[in-house]
Amino acid sequence: MTAAHTFRPLVLPADALQRVAKPHNFRRVAFIALGAAILTFGIHNIHQVTGITEGGIIGGMLLINHWFGIPSSAATFVLDAICYVLALRYLGWRFLVWSGVATSFTSLFYALWDALPHLLPDLSAHPLVAALAGGCFVGIGCGLIVRQGGSSGGDDALALVISRVTGLRLSKCYLATDLSVLALSLSYIPVLKIACSLVTVTLSSFLIDWVVGFGQRPAEDGAPEPSGRAA
Repeated sequence: MTAAHTFRPLVLPADALQRVAKPHNFRRVAFIALGAAILTFGIHNIHQVTGITEGGIIGGMLLINHWFGIPSSAATFVLDAICYVLALRYLGWRFLVWSGVATSFTSLFYALWDALPHLLPDLSAHPLVAALAGGCFVGIGCGLIVRQGGSSGGDDALALVISRVTGLRLSKCYLATDLSVLALSLSYIPVLKIACSLVTVTLSSFLIDWVVGFGQRPAEDGAPEPSGRAA
């Protein structure tokens, strides 16, 4: 879930929205919706039940939900919006439009799952199984969204801003945000579950790379680009 460091010229948001509405993009929107449904289903039915968290925006959303009782749909929307505003100048309107589509579907599905009872067995007694299952849902869901040129959350935008300001490699910026959120999550999650969360982060990262790269030639820098495909 990385992005190129180069500056992208801004394009008018109206033009980007018109491109999204074109018939040939319906399939793209459908895959983004599917990815959002898979991602949020796993977060709601596994992570929130077992207390196993993710890093980045997802982990931050779970942290806020636990301590302040703010609904997942509202917390993730606000966190994502902050990150996207910070990254507007560097990612451009095309990325923001597709990420906006993904964020809207993510919030919609969070609201849907929040209105329903949990649909999977409680895996609290089996934290490793929960970590593996949760990693699969997050990895496949995020991967489908990133493959379509969007972002499942503000992680991509936030990491790029940090990289731009500090000069650090983007991969290190992702690791820094994930570890920071996991460290804060120690305030309500036992060390054993945080260890399982590291399993989830590792597995989901592998699956994202696999889903994004499946059947495609890898990018020159070896990493998928969130704004990748042309609208």
